Amino acid sequence: MKVRNSLKSLRTRHRDNQIVRRKGRVYIINKTQKRFKARQG
Repeated sequence: MKVRNSLKSLRTRHRDNQIVRRKGRVYIINKTQKRFKARQG
């Protein structure tokens, strides 16, 4: 999982990427390609 300041550029890398808010943090998850995971922080 990558930790980045800005997730907007990471979201456009794959069409299945989704931005999810969990416990006050912003995550990018991808159900089909598990390697596109990121957390804002």
